[in-house]
Amino acid sequence: MKTLFSPLQEFLKKGDMLLLSLCLLASGFGVALIFSATRYNDNNKEVAVQIVAILLGILVYILCTYVDFESFVEKNWKWRLGFSIIFLLLLLTPFGVTRGGNRNWLQFPGFPILIQPNEVVKIPYILLLAMQIHKIQERGHDIGSVFSVAQIGAHAAFMLALIAGICGDMGMCVVYTMIFAIMSWSAGVKLRWFVLVGSAIVIAFVILWFFVLPKTEAWDKLYLIKRFRVLFDHSYDPQGVGFQQTRSILAIGSGQIFGKGYLQGTMTQSAYEHTLPARDTDFIFAVCGEELGMVGCLALLALLSAVVLRCIWVARHASSPFYAYVSMGMAGMLIIQIAANVGMCLFVFPVMGLTLPFISYGGSSVVTLLGFQLAGKKPDPQHPFGHGRIEYISGLVVSGLILLMGVELGKSSVEKILQ
Repeated sequence: MKTLFSPLQEFLKKGDMLLLSLCLLASGFGVALIFSATRYNDNNKEVAVQIVAILLGILVYILCTYVDFESFVEKNWKWRLGFSIIFLLLLLTPFGVTRGGNRNWLQFPGFPILIQPNEVVKIPYILLLAMQIHKIQERGHDIGSVFSVAQIGAHAAFMLALIAGICGDMGMCVVYTMIFAIMSWSAGVKLRWFVLVGSAIVIAFVILWFFVLPKTEAWDKLYLIKRFRVLFDHSYDPQGVGFQQTRSILAIGSGQIFGKGYLQGTMTQSAYEHTLPARDTDFIFAVCGEELGMVGCLALLALLSAVVLRCIWVARHASSPFYAYVSMGMAGMLIIQIAANVGMCLFVFPVMGLTLPFISYGGSSVVTLLGFQLAGKKPDPQHPFGHGRIEYISGLVVSGLILLMGVELGKSSVEKILQ
């Protein structure tokens, strides 16, 4: 017999409360940092938008528990793909807005916030890729064969070409590539394919970087190349292309071990916006570094790592391969964005405009991340789906991420103390 509380009971039964709690905890951490980062302008708009986005994300999260995404995607995959294409093509209309050299945003008349199609389209991309991999295996084909790899590779290449051609966003191209790599690896694609492609990319980069590009005009004029040049040589244009990262590393280093205290940062609380540029978005990790120190940064990384590990746990215990691949796609998306954003702030990764999941200001990303963490139903111990490579990925990537960031944070803090 259904009662007034039946929907809530159904949600509590199906929903992964631990994952939701971790997401909300990380989002709350983000709201606190956004408040600190934007306090100088006496305007709480960013905080209000972020809170509304979180509430919308929770609503979508709850609704997702009632949807059988596997049958939904299988029956409507053409509509999902069409939606992705059309949504991205809207960027070419007068509604498209260019910021930071990338045409990433949509602004509709009367709508108070900007929408980033790249963030939203990641969801159908993961769903369709998971369904494609699952169907290939369901038909009895080897996922590591040339034909199978070509199929899923063509899907990823098409989306990358669409994003690069319309938006020119290198950061999103990296994210979509890593989602594809982690999903295909966890599905069983042979290591030789990754070694082959990875080797080709490294060789091409070395040839271009050392023998081709220095002889062209693009070496001194193309902004993308300058981003990499300043990464390898921090003294190259520190007041220009390297300004944001130079300010970021100064803020993080000044926080030392325990930070200057919440709302007490010198750079984060400066009324001059360029003291620490993009402090509420791309470089919000620097706010954490200055005010909460190395301890706060490591705590933040541990919290985000817990979200990633929970996604991987869900994948390990999913009721079907489809949901396992979806969960791994979400985990892969979080891993690359965390690594890239923190790497940008620590000056060990080029600036790509990638925000820190759950933490940076951005309504589109919060809604999609929170709303989709439960695309797969709560793991069912009676119908576990296991894949050995999932454990390899989780142990290697997450441990490596925490170790790398910990070393860099410690190095920055110690250098600042000794100065």
